[in-house]
Amino acid sequence: MHIIHVNLARGFRGGERQTVLLIQALAKQDEIGRQTLVCQPSSPLRAELADTPDVEFVNANHQLAGHWQAGKGGIIHAHEAKAVHWAWLHSVLFRTPYIITRRVDTPIKRKWSNKVFYRYAHCCVAISNVIAREINALVPRSIFVIASAYTPVRHNPDVAKKLRDTYPGRFIVGHIGALVDRHKGQRVLLEVARQFEKTYPEVLFVFFGKGEDEHKLQQESEFLSNVRWLGFKANIGDYMPALDLFAFPSRNEGLGSVLLDIMSAKVSIIASDVGGIPDIITHEQTGLLVPPNNAAMLADGIKRMMNDSRLRAELSYRAFAQLENYSPDAMAAAYLPLYRSI
Repeated sequence: MHIIHVNLARGFRGGERQTVLLIQALAKQDEIGRQTLVCQPSSPLRAELADTPDVEFVNANHQLAGHWQAGKGGIIHAHEAKAVHWAWLHSVLFRTPYIITRRVDTPIKRKWSNKVFYRYAHCCVAISNVIAREINALVPRSIFVIASAYTPVRHNPDVAKKLRDTYPGRFIVGHIGALVDRHKGQRVLLEVARQFEKTYPEVLFVFFGKGEDEHKLQQESEFLSNVRWLGFKANIGDYMPALDLFAFPSRNEGLGSVLLDIMSAKVSIIASDVGGIPDIITHEQTGLLVPPNNAAMLADGIKRMMNDSRLRAELSYRAFAQLENYSPDAMAAAYLPLYRSI
């Protein structure tokens, strides 16, 4: 079986990480003989997959490029919005069937082209139920829900220890994500930091990541003594075990695959009850959920977690116990029947 994966993103965020994890897991399957990835010439996906066997790369700067180099193939798998356009055009040129995986919960623009792209797909996959409902609103059809996977990593304990030793005696609340407030809601967490600065000085808020709001957010919090901006870390998994609590106050979220990595690190979670997050976090069972855009309730949840170490341990234990459902191999096993059906 030859699968042509398409991901034309220029950067490397959660969707690109999931593309890598799926291709790597599929490479271990005997029935997958060959995989081609159509991507940007400078895409970080190339380095991530450089050592994965039987993977070829095709350059494509835009939706109209790379079709003749990719050839017919057996199945096209579109992994992001521009890839959907590429897949439809390739199916017209080579009569190759395609599937779409949608990873974001933002509304799909109701233009005729999107209706055509989704209607002619062999099948559509959503990573959460909220995304499945959005696709259904555009094109009434059966939508498959296949969740994202956690990133298998070996945590370097020395990195976490160094972070803990840098801030001895502090209760560390961490956030990891693109610094884009309209999406990730960092300002909600900064409001909690303002409230805690005098009343709970032992709490330290650390932010990992980069993004378009990076400088604005740093300027807005420069006078807060309980906030640290630690930047983007390629080895972010090594830092996760140093956290006492992970706060994820997103305003919208397709699924929040970083939560799966946090579960793997055995860190307790408090997150917004929004988008696909409730698909993987059950309130009071595997984490705490609070309404989005509500700093007061987020603050109350953090206080509760801070004062109840037993609750934190129970939530993180139950979250870790369900991780086998979110492994890369489990994700690949869920896609294989769809590939076979084509």
